[in-house]
Amino acid sequence: MGLKVGSESSGSRFDAYVEAVISALGHADRAVPFRSYCTGLLLPGDRKSVEPMAARVEPARVQAAHQSLHHFVAKAEWSDDAVLAAVRELVLPIMARQGPIRAFIVDDTGMPKKGKHSVGVARQYCGQLGKQDNCQVAVSVSAANDHASLPLAYRLYLPQAWADDPARRTKAAVPEDIVFQTKPQIALDQLRAAVANGTDAEVVLADAGYGNDTDFRSGITELGLAYVVGVMSSTSVWAPGTEPLPPKPWSGNGRPTSAIRRDAGHQPVSAKQMALGLPKKAWRKLTWREGTNTKLASRFAAARVRPAHRDYQRNTPRPEEWCLIEWPAGEAEPTKYFLSTLPENISRRDLVNTTKLRWRIERDYQDLKQELGLGHYEGRGWQGFHHHATLCIAAYGFLISERGALPPSGQRQTLCFKKSSLPNSYRPRGSTDPA
Repeated sequence: MGLKVGSESSGSRFDAYVEAVISALGHADRAVPFRSYCTGLLLPGDRKSVEPMAARVEPARVQAAHQSLHHFVAKAEWSDDAVLAAVRELVLPIMARQGPIRAFIVDDTGMPKKGKHSVGVARQYCGQLGKQDNCQVAVSVSAANDHASLPLAYRLYLPQAWADDPARRTKAAVPEDIVFQTKPQIALDQLRAAVANGTDAEVVLADAGYGNDTDFRSGITELGLAYVVGVMSSTSVWAPGTEPLPPKPWSGNGRPTSAIRRDAGHQPVSAKQMALGLPKKAWRKLTWREGTNTKLASRFAAARVRPAHRDYQRNTPRPEEWCLIEWPAGEAEPTKYFLSTLPENISRRDLVNTTKLRWRIERDYQDLKQELGLGHYEGRGWQGFHHHATLCIAAYGFLISERGALPPSGQRQTLCFKKSSLPNSYRPRGSTDPA
């Protein structure tokens, strides 16, 4: 089902969008709070938590609206997966009008928290702050083309201290089937679901937090997908033209060995060692897209290597794949390393363009956080955390569908949502009484 975009106002298109999604909520009574919550997310405002949104959406009955929205996001038993599926079915065809879906982009995002009771909160790395701090972290997979990207799945990372604590699990209503998983394990489950749901993409993109995990890369290959993933400079590889030694010939005594080998004079090297050993002619300056003020360009080299991590436990060497290295002019050494299973005959320009498509996830999170309040939810429970994120993604899907009504060179639309004036008597909970 598509959205009508002709001469209608964005408000009527929003009504059509909401009507198309509400069937996934499972109960007709949820249609009104769903529309109100998404409207609150799309309206201007510094905070997109429940009470401020209720005041903006229904200023004449703030308390009743607050209770309705709070119940809808924190208590109502509707399916996040069903709503995200409805959004996906509406929005991906609109995205595809401007080009096929090219990639699944894996990433995670951190939301700083001051307290310790919100589900999943722990001292861990928070990308928003650029350091270790108290935060929640969620893992997502987005479908992307050159013009837009849409989150397909979004799940809280539950640190092991939380996963193994029955009291905290009960208080936050964490489902029994949620056990500790690493972020790459969560992402692989999300990718399996995306493939099972019939979403087509040719490649998975991820940063080194995922690419360093050999099992994650192997899992992508088992799904029949290619990947371009960041890795550390210390990642061990067999340099071009080298590979492990074959198994030792059987001497006739004992059990024959079948594992490939290394010895003192035959070892893999780090990606950095390999890169520094490449000739000067291996490096080429390439431009991949227009930035805010200038074209984005850097120097790149690409070599065919074999990943070497624990391959002495294997019977055969790992297949060759690309190692793409970025070395910006003026830097003392290369700054970024990637492994890729894209075809051997791909051009270096296409390899770089695909690698750099990962910037789309930064736009996802920027819009979801700054425009739609992804990190503003103030509840502490598992269900409310995920319901709020699903509703943010639903609202974001509408924004994508609005942009899809324009040609790629068109200007961004301004939505026709009128901001209601707050009543003079409105005072947020916890604020000082001006009297």
